[in-house]
Amino acid sequence: MPLKLVVDAVEGRLAANWKKCPVVGINLAGNVPNGPEPFVQVSYPVANGEQLTVGAPGENVYRETGAFRLVVNARRGKGVAEGLAWADELAALFRGQEFGGVQTFAPSSPAIDDRNDEGKYFVLSIAVPYHADILG
Repeated sequence: MPLKLVVDAVEGRLAANWKKCPVVGINLAGNVPNGPEPFVQVSYPVANGEQLTVGAPGENVYRETGAFRLVVNARRGKGVAEGLAWADELAALFRGQEFGGVQTFAPSSPAIDDRNDEGKYFVLSIAVPYHADILG
């Protein structure tokens, strides 16, 4: 599970800069649209912590390194252009950025879900590596 600082920064950046469709954050599964309108989900599958410095209490620097995942749930039967364009726009929003105490790096290329033939949406996802430092 990521630091609250990371969730607040990522979801705040999405809220301020992404207006094309709803964004569903963590622990909001009950609010996921039933279709056919597109939406984006954000999750935090990888988060690892390490201590960078050793010093007096409250003066140590700790770093969380991980990746968050953005999943574009695009309209089915409309081709891949919109979903791929949205994945590219989301990647650009987070590529090489610093915001809210989080630094992000190069997002992955969109992965296409192998189960797309079975679901309500055409699903693409990108992973965005990050790190965030805190004092403790």
